[in-house]
Amino acid sequence: MEYIPVRVSDLIRQLNRDLYLPAIQREFVWRPERIERLFDSMMSDFPIGSFLYWKLEQKNKDEWPVYEFIRDFDDEDPHNPAANMSGITRDVTLVLDGQQRITSLFIGLRGSYRYFHYRWRKLKLYLNLLKAPTPNEENPEELTYSFAFRENEEPKGDKPQIWYPVGRILDFEDAEDAKADMKARLAAVGEEQRDNAQRLIGRLHNRVHTTLIGNYYEERSQDYDKVLQVFVRANSGGQPLEYSDLLLATATAKWDSLDARSEIHDFTDSLNDIGTGYNFGKDFVLKASLYLTDGLPIQYKVKNFTRQNLRLIEANWDNIKQALSTTVRLISRFGFNSKNVVAPLALLPIALYIMKLGNWSFDTSSSVKDAEAQVTIRKWFVFTTLKNAFGSSTDTTLSRLRELLKDCNATTPFPAISLYNSLGIEPRLSETEIARILEYGYQGRYTNLALSLLYPDRDWKDAVFHEDHVFPKTEFQSSKLKSRGYDESKVQLYLSKFNTLVNLQLLTESENLSKNATPFDEWLETREPPFRARHLIPDLSVYGFDAFGEFQKNRAELIAAALNRE
Repeated sequence: MEYIPVRVSDLIRQLNRDLYLPAIQREFVWRPERIERLFDSMMSDFPIGSFLYWKLEQKNKDEWPVYEFIRDFDDEDPHNPAANMSGITRDVTLVLDGQQRITSLFIGLRGSYRYFHYRWRKLKLYLNLLKAPTPNEENPEELTYSFAFRENEEPKGDKPQIWYPVGRILDFEDAEDAKADMKARLAAVGEEQRDNAQRLIGRLHNRVHTTLIGNYYEERSQDYDKVLQVFVRANSGGQPLEYSDLLLATATAKWDSLDARSEIHDFTDSLNDIGTGYNFGKDFVLKASLYLTDGLPIQYKVKNFTRQNLRLIEANWDNIKQALSTTVRLISRFGFNSKNVVAPLALLPIALYIMKLGNWSFDTSSSVKDAEAQVTIRKWFVFTTLKNAFGSSTDTTLSRLRELLKDCNATTPFPAISLYNSLGIEPRLSETEIARILEYGYQGRYTNLALSLLYPDRDWKDAVFHEDHVFPKTEFQSSKLKSRGYDESKVQLYLSKFNTLVNLQLLTESENLSKNATPFDEWLETREPPFRARHLIPDLSVYGFDAFGEFQKNRAELIAAALNRE
């Protein structure tokens, strides 16, 4: 294996001219601080690793979709644009390993980074020429050089600053010309600071134009299966490569009339925009594509991603999108959101049932048959989630449920009993399960879901609800409790219950902000009469802090009764 050294300036010149990305690459995910650290490493003479290239011969370039490197990153639209290969009559090189680092160099030297932090900001990389290098041996995580993404070069604060746009260094073949370019701006600073600035400009020029900062190995095989194997092995040290990545790459290469990468990205984004928002990933959409297409295996195995299978998915793509969209709109109506959809794969049997119905307005249908099915589906989704029915052997479980649903049609009721039996669970919560639910903690994995069950008649549409402590948590500190004169057993009771379901409720965003840390008895007086019933607040003579022990005991009984009715 021959590794060839490379300079940063060579890399930048080649991007989107000779160097591109294959479809199997993930998207760019580095944040600004990691890009700053890469440049700091480069300036500090630390190695930034090797790269793996794939030489794609000109005769084969039309067989594999190719994408450009991102120059101006935008968090609202992070997808790589497709490269236009129509006018290129030469071999091209695709990067199999090193995309994050190379894209970071491209953004830092030629581009920008746009993201949201209180507001949308478009930033460029700068280097403060007046700050001397300060290596911190005790904390190597700190930057030695003052690289920073900024909106402009205007100084902030009292420390000496001259912010140099890092990309300007590419405009000069000679380091002395780069220094001369800054001569006027440096005239007003002291000699020591001027010398520091000149040294930094010279060092940056050297690291970009002269130093061989890394090396690359070039794979020349035109065997796509071998290239996939090389890619998997090259990426095994970083974020584990999922089969969904391979499916996406292979689908992109083998769909006939659609751009699979664009379709899957866009559709995933559209699913996540439903209601108050979700965080489904491409892997969920790809898994669903296998599950909702008749006759396909659902396991992520490369051997299953044949051209024939992927063409079946392409032919079924419109139905897949309609079924998934209808399903997510339905659960959004039920109050399930990104916080309480903790087992997304449980949605696939629901989507398959809806596909068999062929009714893409099922989520809004008010017919008696559909309304009954909706109620049954909601309960099924709740019970399978709370009972962790999709916790292990998921593919086997999903395959059994698909077999049960295969003969459903437009008139079939949702076969909940058969599905329950196949999963080996009861369509009700046992006393033991309810007792466990009552101990769910604030913002726990299943807490938001369990709380949502307590509001069966709530209008969830496009509303944001917060988990809130009924009795404000600020008072539940051992020292404060003891200062109230409570004995040790009462202190321990309060501390063991205040952060569990019995002291939690779902409030609208405005309600939660208005309540803040107001004592519960004071805040309760400002509520309308139905508030207590809606939030299962027990009927007590007083609601002061001293009554918390009685409150949590009585509310646990009300919650248990409500869960028993589910």
